[in-house]
Amino acid sequence: MQIDTAITRNAISNEIFWHRTQTLIPYEQARTEMAETVAAIRAETAPSQVWLLEHPPLFTAGTSANPADLFNPHNYPTYNAGRGGQWTYHGPGQRIAYIMLDLNQPHGPLPARDVRAYVATLETWVIDALAHLGIESFLREGRIGVWTHDPQTKTEAKIAAIGVRISRWVTWHGLSINCAPNLADFDGIVPCGIREYGVTSLERLNPGLTMADLDNALIATWPTHFGSIPQLQDTTPAG
Repeated sequence: MQIDTAITRNAISNEIFWHRTQTLIPYEQARTEMAETVAAIRAETAPSQVWLLEHPPLFTAGTSANPADLFNPHNYPTYNAGRGGQWTYHGPGQRIAYIMLDLNQPHGPLPARDVRAYVATLETWVIDALAHLGIESFLREGRIGVWTHDPQTKTEAKIAAIGVRISRWVTWHGLSINCAPNLADFDGIVPCGIREYGVTSLERLNPGLTMADLDNALIATWPTHFGSIPQLQDTTPAG
């Protein structure tokens, strides 16, 4: 991505650089850029960052992924993500938030160097953002991710997935929230290894909601959980 170096130099403090890419980003490119950014954060040459983006259709495997949970009838690309968790689908209409945060320092109410608190904060942030949009969501013991009530199936369904990696106290990867993806594509895996429940989307819950609405909700609720006030900028991908 192309980031103004002046912005980068001036923001290496508690400020967090928020940026959004409007085009679909190949997974390998995103992973490479995340790794470079994480290394720069550790070297104190770049600020912590939140990157909002979408991927083309693909599946990623976390460190606990079971090969038997991948069916992939459309032969979408698959990748070993290096994050925690199991199989996850990414595709157009799904908001990805890659969060590269220096946990050597506290961020608002989030204490320094506390992995469990970080994951719990991501979960409560997503729940708060969805509530901002009028969507009730919740956690369920024994089920990874954020859940809600699907109005079509009349059952609980996953609306957001969380998978993180931490390298020397700098986070990467993050979360995905289903805004308006092709839900049929999730049939190519057992999402997060949970066979008994399906997935849903904001489009199914409230067709009037847009990706911009979701981004605004994430921005509005971030300070409560992480302290800083986001200033979102659109950036262009490198290459």
